[in-house]
Amino acid sequence: MKTQRPQLLFSLICATLLFHLQPIPAVRDDPDPSGTTNDIEFIRTSCGTTLYPDLCYTSLSRYANAIQQNPARLAKVAISVSLVKAQRMAAYVSNISRQADYGDDPRAAGALHDCFTNFGDAVDEIRGSLKQMRQVGGAGAASFRFQMSNVQTWMSAALTDEETCTDGFEDVSDGSVKTDVCDRVAKAKKFTSNALALVNSYAAKGTP
Repeated sequence: MKTQRPQLLFSLICATLLFHLQPIPAVRDDPDPSGTTNDIEFIRTSCGTTLYPDLCYTSLSRYANAIQQNPARLAKVAISVSLVKAQRMAAYVSNISRQADYGDDPRAAGALHDCFTNFGDAVDEIRGSLKQMRQVGGAGAASFRFQMSNVQTWMSAALTDEETCTDGFEDVSDGSVKTDVCDRVAKAKKFTSNALALVNSYAAKGTP
């Protein structure tokens, strides 16, 4: 039975990953970089409200033509970008979890499996935020506040789940896997944090 356990765990991971990693068409690999000077400046100024303004600008200015000067579109694209990053992180952790199952450090294997679960939850929450954002603005101010509250709650939960991933590595010995995972998680968290900041900024306007 012990020899079957790693295979079973990997099968469960793959099944979960297939559920989480559905394509999101809002962000393309080849965005149209064109946009007016005002469109680009709008993104630069908006990114100034985030914790990582340079990363925010470089990741979102590629979509200036689609965003134009619309704060709702900006928030949606930022959420979409953070979703892609979370999906890629989940795929990466799934891959190295398989290798860790055959390693000699059960704590590292456990931390990786927990991290995958956390990022799977984050993917669901960011996806829910994006779905809600696409419905915002159709039924007045009260509905707008309720919908944006949902988006903020889910994005905050996603950021917490991503942070929880690295908590599991506190008891894992230092090494290349731990360092690589923590570095990648830190980068993914920045995208989620920026998206949440732009969502909060849009919500503060009080109108769709």
